[in-house]
Amino acid sequence: MFRWDQDDAGIVTLTMDDPNAPVNTMNKTFQDDIRATVERLENEIGDGSETSIKGIIITSAKKTFFAGGDIKQMSKATEDDAADMFNMVEDMKASLRRLEKLPVPIVAAINGAALGGGWEIALACHHRIALNESHVQLGLPEVTLGLLPGGGGVVRMVRLLGLEKALPYLAEGKKVRPDAALKAGLIHDLASDRDEMLSKARAWIVANPAAKQSWDVQGYKIPGGTPSSPNVAQMLAIAPSVLRNKTKGCFPAPEKIMCAAVEGAQVDFDTAQIIEARYFTELTTGQVAKNMIGTFWFQLNEINAGGSRPQGYPKNQTKKVGVLGAGMMGAGIAYVSAAAGIEVVLKDVSIEAAEKGKSYSAKLLDKKVAKGHMTAEQREAFVALIKATDSEADFAGCDLIIEAVFEDRALKGKVTAAAEAAALSDAVIASNTSTLPITGLAAAVAKPEKFIGLHFFSPVDKMPLVEIIRGEQTSDETLARGFDYVMQIKKTPIVVNDSRGFFTSRVFGTFTNEGLAMLGEGVSAAMIENEARKAGMPVGPLAISDEVSMSLMDHIRKQTIKDLAAEGKSIPEHPAFAVIDLMLNEFKRPGKAAGGGFYDYPAGGKKYLWPELKARFEKADAQISQEDVRDRILFIQAIETVRCVEEGVLKSVADANIGSIFGIGFAAWTGGALQFINQYGVKDFVARAQYLAEQYGERFLPPALLLEKAAKGETF
Repeated sequence: MFRWDQDDAGIVTLTMDDPNAPVNTMNKTFQDDIRATVERLENEIGDGSETSIKGIIITSAKKTFFAGGDIKQMSKATEDDAADMFNMVEDMKASLRRLEKLPVPIVAAINGAALGGGWEIALACHHRIALNESHVQLGLPEVTLGLLPGGGGVVRMVRLLGLEKALPYLAEGKKVRPDAALKAGLIHDLASDRDEMLSKARAWIVANPAAKQSWDVQGYKIPGGTPSSPNVAQMLAIAPSVLRNKTKGCFPAPEKIMCAAVEGAQVDFDTAQIIEARYFTELTTGQVAKNMIGTFWFQLNEINAGGSRPQGYPKNQTKKVGVLGAGMMGAGIAYVSAAAGIEVVLKDVSIEAAEKGKSYSAKLLDKKVAKGHMTAEQREAFVALIKATDSEADFAGCDLIIEAVFEDRALKGKVTAAAEAAALSDAVIASNTSTLPITGLAAAVAKPEKFIGLHFFSPVDKMPLVEIIRGEQTSDETLARGFDYVMQIKKTPIVVNDSRGFFTSRVFGTFTNEGLAMLGEGVSAAMIENEARKAGMPVGPLAISDEVSMSLMDHIRKQTIKDLAAEGKSIPEHPAFAVIDLMLNEFKRPGKAAGGGFYDYPAGGKKYLWPELKARFEKADAQISQEDVRDRILFIQAIETVRCVEEGVLKSVADANIGSIFGIGFAAWTGGALQFINQYGVKDFVARAQYLAEQYGERFLPPALLLEKAAKGETF
């Protein structure tokens, strides 16, 4: 894995190139080879006094410098493997420690992304030079998989930057581009190409023959001070409570990272390494890391590799997109499309309304210019891609139309039919509806096989997911083109079959409804909101209902009643409906946009729960356990997800898990709605769901598919 090249000046270039993998990782090949390579270096260099080796450059033959740890191996580790995992990581750390203590200068020539283990290798070098290119990212994202940097990352980052500056990189998984890394003191130099990088590395080696790591120099002190220093002690006094407020105790990794960093800063380097390895082992063999690795690594990669895309169709590039409706959603869709270099026509009923939608992009870009992330010229070129109009005629040449008007079937039908007539004959026509079935909407266009749902989430520029909905007549080619567009705008696509509310809105509705049902029963509003966040939801069901607005919830319910009546069906009753009716009709509090709902929104102040909730809803004898509140919120969403699988709305476990987290904010520590069931234990989940059904209503009864899985001992 390490190619050894020694030049006439005595500089050894070690090029990492795993022959059996597209990227370099800390697998067994790497561990064996780095151990052998370091032994050879030690033997040839000796004490450095008479060696022909004058310095070492470490670089990579791959597009990335180094991709990190062996995720596959870590995902399989159980508590029984703890001792082996600890010994394995200690062995690998020992090799890096021996490397950095060699009596010759060592330079990391970082030619591509160096994340996780890759950055840890770079940290073990005395000097770091990176290619100044946009694809190069540096950092330690392990926390996003429920892990901590176990290859010396915690120990070295704390000694390089100090506790306060190191913690955001460690506990938040902050990744940076080379220019920002230089400013932050993570690297020492930049290069414009590979030749310049290697030339700079050689020059530095010649100029610094006695180089050492700063922490191995006598008299070294951690920047900013140790945990007992007054400034650091002050920061650490509040840091755990700030962290707990963010994680709600659901995510062990950030807490263990802080422990490893603080404890390691109080002891010598080698003892700090052992502390780090122990915490790493604890996390690696724990359930939360399993959940997060499975979903955020394997399943997300499966989606991004096109797992749900119909095969046999060439990859398609959208060139010109027409957006119907320049409100918040339409403006956001125009922005992300233009950001991908796509020409955009943004239409509304008037030029003024369309221009207002275009100004959304201009405002976002102004912020980027102000922060130095974009030049004024780049801003102008970006804005020029968006044409504001009030005329369908401007849709000429569009190969994709996206409708983003109000949730009204007749209005959507009218505008899509007009746009279809003006666009290219083979244009894909998409609706951004969040609830209305796609098959019904497709009836308004001439070519229903070209019609698809592209459900974006608000705010579009920040939310990573797009739910692609296939109608009954949607062709495979249309689905493939929709998928390619979502990838083109750098969003994560999940693919679902048509159904009322599709997948995300259906499940999201169960979350808000359950919160409202509990309030209607008399459960404390504060408890509902707090326990929802403790369960891992980003916001409580009452707060999100205010954001969505109960007026819209009521509109969707009425539309659903109307649609189902036409099919000779009735809408199932839900205890949440009575609460919505009270808030709208009696209390006149539809939500945030109207000035108040379940919360009050004082001008310039923080929102707080409407004090009247206590008198109008809360009952002393209706309080339930905290565990029941949390489980009702998570279980009802997981059960509805199973129903979506059972009905064929969902086709893949990956789409279910990623969609539930990215789309509706399902508790990320679980790995998603179906993984929540797996990690709970399918049989135990069924038993708990049956208890909830007895206590709180039949909506918690486990679906037949779940009972079948439990009986067979299967997981999702």
